[in-house]
Amino acid sequence: MGVYMRKLTQVSLWLTQWSERWMPSALSTALILTLVIFLGGIFLGKSSLIECIRHWGDGFWLLLEFGMQMCLMLVSGYLLASAPIIRRFLNFLTDLFKTPSSAIAGLAVISMGLSWLNWGLGIVGGAVLARLFANKFTQLDLRLIVTVAYLGLGCTWHAGLSASAPLLIATPGHFLESEIGIINVGETIFHPFNLILTLVVLGSLTIFVWYLAQWTPLTPSQMLSQRTQLKTTQIPATANDEKSYQGSPASFFDKSYCLNGLIGIMGLIWLIITWTDGSLMVTINSINFLLLFLGIILHKNPQSVAQGAKEAITFVHGIVLQFPLYAGMFGIIKGTGLSDVLGNGFVSIASTRTLPILVYWYSGFINYFVPSGGSKWVIEAPYLVSAAQTLEVPIHKVILAYAWGDMATNLLHPFWALPLITATGLEFREILGYGIVIFSFYFCLVSMAFWFFF
Repeated sequence: MGVYMRKLTQVSLWLTQWSERWMPSALSTALILTLVIFLGGIFLGKSSLIECIRHWGDGFWLLLEFGMQMCLMLVSGYLLASAPIIRRFLNFLTDLFKTPSSAIAGLAVISMGLSWLNWGLGIVGGAVLARLFANKFTQLDLRLIVTVAYLGLGCTWHAGLSASAPLLIATPGHFLESEIGIINVGETIFHPFNLILTLVVLGSLTIFVWYLAQWTPLTPSQMLSQRTQLKTTQIPATANDEKSYQGSPASFFDKSYCLNGLIGIMGLIWLIITWTDGSLMVTINSINFLLLFLGIILHKNPQSVAQGAKEAITFVHGIVLQFPLYAGMFGIIKGTGLSDVLGNGFVSIASTRTLPILVYWYSGFINYFVPSGGSKWVIEAPYLVSAAQTLEVPIHKVILAYAWGDMATNLLHPFWALPLITATGLEFREILGYGIVIFSFYFCLVSMAFWFFF
């Protein structure tokens, strides 16, 4: 097994070099894909360029509400992860592990668990944990540590409580409500298949990386190089950079906990009230509300909250820039009838039994070029739903297949790894080798689950 893994790692390093040379940035990819969709609308949708431009512009702002929801999800997750008590808790978790192998296994469990709760929490918590584990367990390859800290974004987040597509279709007023209605999370996130597969993935990958850590020992010179790199790379720390006027009313309100505590408690009381009277639904908005007020109540004062939000905003630029582009693509796909053409293509090669696994593979492939679960769903949903309805496949099966495929190839893409690699001073190409090794195992495991049990 060890010889096989070493050969697979050599192949992954070659693929790393290829990806670094040929794959453009996420924004460039979105712009290129926009042009591809235009060509599809013209040649497959049989529309003129002017008609495509009109559909593109008409759809451009369709995702404004959803884009804001995704920004808030990342910011609220960051606020929660950057709260002092949560950072101390993460430090406590690090101290529970005494050996390098147990540490890498524990990091895998924590990373996947945090991301299941919230993908923003997984991103930021993973960055903090990567540094903590790297500083304590110098025998471990830093590249492996960062890859394992990234597992949550590649293996569990879109099956969890912040899953974009399942939450979107459970939210009243979503863009496909007239076609598929409201599909509650009991049929997606809390479906037995999804929960069992999540546990199987968590357990299997934990064992897999435990073995992987034993096959990749470091030399003393490599350990010294890692320690030097970590010392020269700093993770953003929540700090107060505003002027302080000691003893003034402004200083009292900005630096006291009373506002955080009062507002945070009122937010939590609202959640309890709506939950007890049966009106609370698990949607994007309710998840964001919970995380935001938990973040507020766990920070020591309003300035700490503001500083945490300021740091988090640096990570949402991709959402702000790219979501309108993907909404424009949706406008073309829907307006030109391209959704029907692509849906008929799926129908021609799929059956009621094979559609879910084909959607899983297809979603993973497209995610490599469009690394955004929510906006990509808007592009793919029209023709995937059309194919499901034609083949009489339950919509929730297509949603779950889409969700699992969507996150799979995150392990091969740098878009969501930026906070992690920034915190540790690595380049994404340095962790891609391990990413490909883990992805190969994970992809086969989930494919078998969809083929045999779904």
